[in-house]
Amino acid sequence: MLATRPITRIDTKRRAVLDPEKRQFAKAQWKEQEYTTRMNFYAIPPTGDISIEQFEEWGIARLKVLAELESCSYRSRTPEETSTYMSTILTKHLPLSSNTSRSSSLDLERKRDHYSHWTLRLSFSATEDLRKRFARLETQLFKLRLQQDDARERRAFIESLGLDWSVVSDAEKEELGESLRNATGWRRDEEQAWFKVPFEQVTELVESRRCLLRGGMAYVHVREQLGMVVAEFGRRLEAGLELASRALPRLDEDNRLAPILTHLSKSFAAPDAAYAEGEGSIGDATAITARSIDELSKFFPLCMQNLHRELRRSSHLKHYGRLQYTLFLKGLGMDMNECLVFWRQSFKLMTDEKFNKEYKYNVRHAYGDVGGDANRRGRGYSPYNCQKLLTEALPGTGQHHGCPYRTFAPDQLIPLLNATGISDSATLKGVREDVTKQRYHIACNRVFEYKNKDQLKKVKDQGLWPASELDTILHPNTYFKRGFLLANLGLVKSGDVGVDGEGQSQ
Repeated sequence: MLATRPITRIDTKRRAVLDPEKRQFAKAQWKEQEYTTRMNFYAIPPTGDISIEQFEEWGIARLKVLAELESCSYRSRTPEETSTYMSTILTKHLPLSSNTSRSSSLDLERKRDHYSHWTLRLSFSATEDLRKRFARLETQLFKLRLQQDDARERRAFIESLGLDWSVVSDAEKEELGESLRNATGWRRDEEQAWFKVPFEQVTELVESRRCLLRGGMAYVHVREQLGMVVAEFGRRLEAGLELASRALPRLDEDNRLAPILTHLSKSFAAPDAAYAEGEGSIGDATAITARSIDELSKFFPLCMQNLHRELRRSSHLKHYGRLQYTLFLKGLGMDMNECLVFWRQSFKLMTDEKFNKEYKYNVRHAYGDVGGDANRRGRGYSPYNCQKLLTEALPGTGQHHGCPYRTFAPDQLIPLLNATGISDSATLKGVREDVTKQRYHIACNRVFEYKNKDQLKKVKDQGLWPASELDTILHPNTYFKRGFLLANLGLVKSGDVGVDGEGQSQ
């Protein structure tokens, strides 16, 4: 009689763990985790409790960091420039202290880093394009942090990974001789230490001929260790994103998380720039009145210049254009009564009766003067940020709201830019490329940097503003405010009214 092995039944409601990498969705233990090192491979999802608000806020903070990192590559910043710039951004949005810092918030920083990574991993695992983009940016962030890590902590972190690397013995070094040293570009002032790994794990080194190949193994000098760790991080992250995409259908059943994940994935077009009342205004630097708008419009971003030009041309704007412009003026610091004066004077082809009957209420509602209790308590609507403008419905015939970099064809966009004073061929070429690749907020920042290039150079050279106040613009009101302050350097101190137009969004 043949011997038979007992059949192990797999519960249909549970996944069989077929690969160590699939631990990320197996046997979750709901407890707080300890973070002994600053760096993290994010191999296992966090298992402690956080609030829904923290889940979203931490994800948004990380998204801003990734957006700034991406903008550095689009602007062709050198690795040194990127490192210097991103240090300030990371300190502002996603600090991560070393063990030697003795920071009282060290555990919270690492917890925030861990959770925010997984929040975005889930948000951006839905499509292949999002997965590739997220993996690329997270790998860049990991590399940047690893390079800045304390040498001892970095060594301890790498040793904790248990990577499949073998140290080349002295006997093997002797056997390989000059072949090993020549193939890896060894110099006499360098340490005589090499690793050997399966060549599939270091394809970049193989392609660039910076390692020795023998019997399917790649012999790599220790100087390449950092690059190998980064490559391994990227490889595991790509595999993890594939697994996360399979878990999304189960997460969709949670009506608390699904809307947040959807919002964050849409925000990858342009991260959500939050806004707080008063932070977009320029204080007492100048009076924001109906009469002053024509003069101040030269500091407007293209979306608002487009609305202003159409308003002056036709003495009218349709509903969504009016709402977008009204909220922008509100963010500048224009009070409701002055805003009503602005619209009444702008709609000069209609009677007072028609204006009061059909348009006045909408302005009052936007300011929170009328409407339900919630609208009045919330003081109406917040000014729209770039993410809002880039994800709303496209304008129809006769409508002019939204972001022109997204809504205009290149043949229409370039003349509009020419009309606002942008004629530099290199800038226009860069804008065309950005728009083609749907990097709309980068195109807008490119135009801003060209228009203010002399003032920006002065600010940077003289250290007048911190780098955090020169990060990527993600809000029309921030665009105006920063441009106005740059044009009035020496007349208005940035500290008097602030530069960064970020706070809480609607």
